[in-house]
Amino acid sequence: MSESELHGLLAAIEDASIGDAPTVLAWLAGRRLDLPEADVNEALRRALLLLAAGGDPHRELDVDDRAVKAVAVDLYTEERLAALAGELDRLVLGARDFGNVSRALLFLAADLDLAWRLFALGLLAEELAGEDE
Repeated sequence: MSESELHGLLAAIEDASIGDAPTVLAWLAGRRLDLPEADVNEALRRALLLLAAGGDPHRELDVDDRAVKAVAVDLYTEERLAALAGELDRLVLGARDFGNVSRALLFLAADLDLAWRLFALGLLAEELAGEDE
């Protein structure tokens, strides 16, 4: 993603035209991580099975849902969490002009476990949205 695209996305988040800021920002930071596609696919497959077993697999997700926590646990390593922290820091530098975005990023940086679960939530939401297409 180019710097101008990032700036435009941060502006849209600032204006609240793109979803819940912490979730979107955690997902955005996490998308820059070098995660093996096979690991991500397997974690999402298991999470989809959990969602299906729990009823409507297309219900609104929450950061504390079993399926979201399962994705977070499946993909978690200390190195990946540290890399997410680095990506959040990188976004903070690009968000200097956006007060709400900056506050949301600092909130995430202060609670990396929550940021990791929000990243997992974003991955699962993205997967579900892709199934609907």
